Amino acid sequence: MAFSSKSQNYYTNLSIYLNVRNSFLDLKLFIIFCISFFSKEVHAQLGFCQGNSGDPIFTETFGTGLQDSSLPAETTTYAYANGQDPNDGLYTVSSNSDYFDWFDVNDHTPNDTNGRMLIINSSFSAGEFYRTTINGLCENTTYEFSSWLLNLSPLGGFCGSGVIPINVRFEIWDNTDTNLLASGDTGNITSTTSPQWNQFALVFQSLPSQTSVLLKMKNNGAGGCGNDVAIDDIVFKTCGDFVSVSDGVGNASISICSSQIPYTTSLTVTPDFSVFSSHFYQWQESTDGISWIDIVGETNQNISLAGITTTTFYRSKVAESMINLNNSSCNTISDMFQVNIVSVPVMPTIECWETATFDDASCSWSVTGSQPSTPTGLECWETATFNNTTCSWDIAGTQTVQPVIECWETVTFNTTTCSWDILGAQPEEPTGLECWQTTIFNDITCSWSVTGAEPAQPTDLLCWQTTMFNEAICEWEIIGTQPLEFRDEFLFICEDETLTLEAISSIANPSYDWVSGEITSSITIDNAGIYEVEVTDGCFTEIIAFNVTLIEAPVIESIITNGSSIQVNILNAGNYQYSIDGVNYQFSNVFNNVVPTGLYTIYVKPNDCDVVVTQEHFHFYIQKFITPNGDGENDFFTLNIAQYFASSEVYIFDRYGKLLFSAKNTNVFWDGTVNGNQLPTSDYWYRIVLDGKEIKGHFTLKH
Repeated sequence: MAFSSKSQNYYTNLSIYLNVRNSFLDLKLFIIFCISFFSKEVHAQLGFCQGNSGDPIFTETFGTGLQDSSLPAETTTYAYANGQDPNDGLYTVSSNSDYFDWFDVNDHTPNDTNGRMLIINSSFSAGEFYRTTINGLCENTTYEFSSWLLNLSPLGGFCGSGVIPINVRFEIWDNTDTNLLASGDTGNITSTTSPQWNQFALVFQSLPSQTSVLLKMKNNGAGGCGNDVAIDDIVFKTCGDFVSVSDGVGNASISICSSQIPYTTSLTVTPDFSVFSSHFYQWQESTDGISWIDIVGETNQNISLAGITTTTFYRSKVAESMINLNNSSCNTISDMFQVNIVSVPVMPTIECWETATFDDASCSWSVTGSQPSTPTGLECWETATFNNTTCSWDIAGTQTVQPVIECWETVTFNTTTCSWDILGAQPEEPTGLECWQTTIFNDITCSWSVTGAEPAQPTDLLCWQTTMFNEAICEWEIIGTQPLEFRDEFLFICEDETLTLEAISSIANPSYDWVSGEITSSITIDNAGIYEVEVTDGCFTEIIAFNVTLIEAPVIESIITNGSSIQVNILNAGNYQYSIDGVNYQFSNVFNNVVPTGLYTIYVKPNDCDVVVTQEHFHFYIQKFITPNGDGENDFFTLNIAQYFASSEVYIFDRYGKLLFSAKNTNVFWDGTVNGNQLPTSDYWYRIVLDGKEIKGHFTLKH
């Protein structure tokens, strides 16, 4: 008799896989629906494979590396940025997108260290920007193309509300570039507050005798401020039906006891018609579920099996076209059906009172019989142990020996607790004893004896000492301490100065004893340290510790320019004041809004000393923006450098590299005009050469 089993790990894992995959497909359908619904136009051509997607047969991740690179020849009509920022109509292949005000992100490929992506700054006119050929396809086969896209322009960025969305068209052509097999538009992908990668897919079918196709990507929108896109992980996969296998009663697997072999059954393969319109089959068998061989002549949807004596796995290859049936890149594989032959288990080891009977239906042994009942009416000290040799109970145990008792005790056996109960209490120990007294129980008289004498009171005490008997420890305690006070004073001394220390005390007519040997009430010092003096009248004593700290002159470690600020760093710790003009001092070591560029003298002094340290610092500041509106603030791009350098050059360019202004060996005051005409609000770039050293950067002109 056969019995079904779905306890095998294979089938459990397969079921989980199918459920997860179906959920994932539902999720992909929902994503495509949402993209289509919220676009200005509906592009029903886009969509994922609704059946069984195979492993990728083509993948483009654009490689890895920190160095930017270009695409192969004839891959794009756009120009390679080649070390410059990718302006409109330019592209680059890079591991990050740190350009302009774009999102600074890494590529999309998971676990891809320094992975690169294709970055496109769309041209001002719509048109193709990428194409590639995919080889090794099968004819009359359905495929899924997919790619991940990212809008690089952030919402609320430099372009503001006028930012142009990205809009890309995908096209699949035959290898002659004359027959369009499939196409679809993403619709407008608008800017977001954070970077969001989106996946788009397109399903197509190859033509007869066709083994390659041409992928094209086109820009549907206009260039300018926005329409900047990153592309990664271009993938081509086969697309086929989900195919299940079952026997005549709907089992996905079967387990048979080896006592009932050989086994006979019939299997049916059932596609879901999600992709294929027609189906061709080739049944296979395996002894391990890994290595498979074709069953000669079994090319129908059904198969009859007989004479099965060992565990065997069955499945079917399925293709939409007969020519693709034996090509793993063109067909799909059904679920696996397992005929599991369960060996008759070894007869179990049984107890002496048991019998074992084999059940063919469950392929297991049935054990019957029960152990003889445990004896009753035992004494409390007796125990029963089952003897497997005689298959009966053995009774053992003896009553415990009566315990030895004290003179005041009696003993009785308790059958409830199965132990001897001892009754009686020792006579109470005497109370109210002095701490020096002890008691000893006399077993002969069965009573307590009290012994001990009080300790003698100590003599030869010092004048400030008294005695008190401590009953807790039963000893005389000597109490009282010589009057002694400690006091700390904290003073500061400047470098190259002296300080007088005065020992002032409330003790009348004292004597003085300094650690340094002086016996006067005051001493003069010229170094930091701890100076201790003992003041006493022979009875009362006060110890004064003078803690003298040196106030160090400041040591300037460095002076740093940070934007329009100057920061002074002091090597040694202390409370210092700072000045940039020698008159007005501040406690902060940072001077803010220091303009213009020039040579400054920095002053530093301690709070409580007169020493002043100075150092010159050249402050070089380039403003971040100019607003030439005549309000007197940031009306000019200003640079006062000519008097400090033997050679100076200043150049200003627009974002396309056009030279707008230049100056040599002179200070710069540029008002944002060219030939008397105001330039528009935008970012502008500068190049400064000072004594042969080049500085590059950019600033913003606003109106």
